[in-house]
Amino acid sequence: MGRIKREIRTFAKAQVTAQVATLIDFALSLVLAEGLGMWYVTASFLGALSGGISNCAMNYRWVFNAEELKKGSVAWKYMIVWTGSIVINTLGTYALTELSSQYFMFAKVVVAVFVAIFWNYQLQRLFVYKTKKKI
Repeated sequence: MGRIKREIRTFAKAQVTAQVATLIDFALSLVLAEGLGMWYVTASFLGALSGGISNCAMNYRWVFNAEELKKGSVAWKYMIVWTGSIVINTLGTYALTELSSQYFMFAKVVVAVFVAIFWNYQLQRLFVYKTKKKI
C-alpha cells in the first residue's frame, strides 16, 4: 500500500506544478495574443516555453526529488519530452481552433489537459526523472 500512496502523492504534486506552469503558460499566451496582438500560435508557443521551464525546475526539486540526477542529464531528457509537448500543444491548439472555429484558449485548454496527463506526466515519471531509488 505504501507504493500506491507514493504514486498518488507524486501524481498530485505533479498536477500542482502542472497547474502553476499552466497558469504561467496561459497568462503569457493571453497577454501576448490579446494584449500585444501577437498571432495566437506564436503566443501559444511562447507561453508553453515559459510554462515548461517553470515546470522542469519545480518537478526536479519538489515532485520527483531528483537531486541525485545530474541537472544536465535531466535538462536533455526534459527537452526531448518538452519538445514533443510543445509541438503537440501548438499543433493541437491550431488544429482544434481551426476545425472548431472556437476561441483559441478553449482549444488550448482541451489540448493541454490531454498532453499533461498522457504525455508530460508519463514521460517525466518514466524517463526524465527516473531514479534508481523508489519515488
